[in-house]
Amino acid sequence: MGKRRTILLGGLAVVAVVAGAVAVRTATFAPDGIADGSEIRLAAVPAYDLGAAVAHLSEAAQIRTISHQDPAGNDIAEWDRLHGWLAATYPATHRAMQRTILPNRTLIYHWPGSDASLAPIIVMAHQDVVPVTEGTEKDWKYPPFAGTIAEKAVWGRGTVDDKGSLIGLFEAIEALAAQGFRPKRGIYLVSGHDEEAGGSGAVAAAARLKSEGVRALYTLDEGSVVLRDTPVIDGPAILIGVAEKGYATLKVTANAPGGHSSMPPAETGVTTLARAVLDIAESPFPIEMRGPGAAMVEALAAHKGGVTELAVANRWLLGAPLRKQLSASPSSAAAFHTTIAPTMLEGSPKENVLPQSATALINYRIAPWNSSADVMARAKAAVGDAPVELSWVKPPNEPSRVSSSNSEGWKYVVAAARADAPDAVVAPYLVVAATDSRSMEPISEDVYRFMPMHFTLKETAMIHGTNEHMTIDSFRRMIDFYARLIATSAG
Repeated sequence: MGKRRTILLGGLAVVAVVAGAVAVRTATFAPDGIADGSEIRLAAVPAYDLGAAVAHLSEAAQIRTISHQDPAGNDIAEWDRLHGWLAATYPATHRAMQRTILPNRTLIYHWPGSDASLAPIIVMAHQDVVPVTEGTEKDWKYPPFAGTIAEKAVWGRGTVDDKGSLIGLFEAIEALAAQGFRPKRGIYLVSGHDEEAGGSGAVAAAARLKSEGVRALYTLDEGSVVLRDTPVIDGPAILIGVAEKGYATLKVTANAPGGHSSMPPAETGVTTLARAVLDIAESPFPIEMRGPGAAMVEALAAHKGGVTELAVANRWLLGAPLRKQLSASPSSAAAFHTTIAPTMLEGSPKENVLPQSATALINYRIAPWNSSADVMARAKAAVGDAPVELSWVKPPNEPSRVSSSNSEGWKYVVAAARADAPDAVVAPYLVVAATDSRSMEPISEDVYRFMPMHFTLKETAMIHGTNEHMTIDSFRRMIDFYARLIATSAG
């Protein structure tokens, strides 16, 4: 009886210690190192004509700068048309800024600052848009390249991705230049010609700026938004991308003798390939609460409070159920591990011929704590001694570095964003896709990915999809944001 009592008391003591630790960690929990920008004094938004700005976005949407997978399908004259239109539409900008058109049609604008000791800023938005999937034109409420202004929005391919940002930047800079603004800190506007097809234009622009000795305070590009129905808090959050995942495509090849399908061997090249692809796909990278995804969850949980905050503050105890919840949907899981997605298969050129070579492509989006070497090692371990070859389709893009959420550049971006959404939670964010801004890392102290559009999760589906449109309200917010940010950080 005495021994049992001792064990019981010991167990109760352990529970008490654990409960005490949970209570203390929850009570003292706070996101680590996320500045709110409250000390930044924002410049006023200059006067501009919103109606004219909306008309300009409509006109830009009608210029078909469509990046096809095969560049031979691109109509280069449309890029030249856009450049001429920009020069005619924004005269004050073109008087204030020096324009460089690279041979590939990427644009670099430079507004020199009066104080050469201050690091410049770089703002970005790309010129090109994705094609409209053939046969889906009839599903659009308005023709995808008509730039229709209707239902308090501008409709058309690229109005959100990314001509909304491009025209928003030009409207903001035009208004500042027209009112006589003179920057102390230099301003670069970089507009890649092929973000939707690899981003070689941004690579060339970064190389050009590096050769000129440019070292920017921060770079700002597309990548995230103000999400009105953010998971965890079910409310608005300013999600600022501080990093983006790497990109790699693995080619799996199974070579075989081939022959006639009427006399197949026990295993063909296709079955060998299928087993290898399944082995790779069924060896996923683990869900890990780390990096920008973890920082985002911490910021949201601290705002939410209650059980959510308790769970996040005590990952040492509740890590397993928390990871299970984060992996419940592909969209939430993507921020917490390297993803594996088999996407393309190729085998025989004819249905009754055994292939001599069968191939599969597997697309990876690499988390910041992994590398392409980790991906290759895991794939090789998964297939073991299977008779397949593994190779990269092209050299992988490694994950970006993680930018500061407490630097001077971050504070400027946050302050400008909060002016438009003062009640929204500010959180770092991991961009799971790719942007042109990754090319600016060698010449920029920090790189951020954010557009001040207010979206719901459902509305984000129109990006690259059907019925893409920019609401006039979001466009106004965008112009205001860019004007505040540029005037404050460069003024």
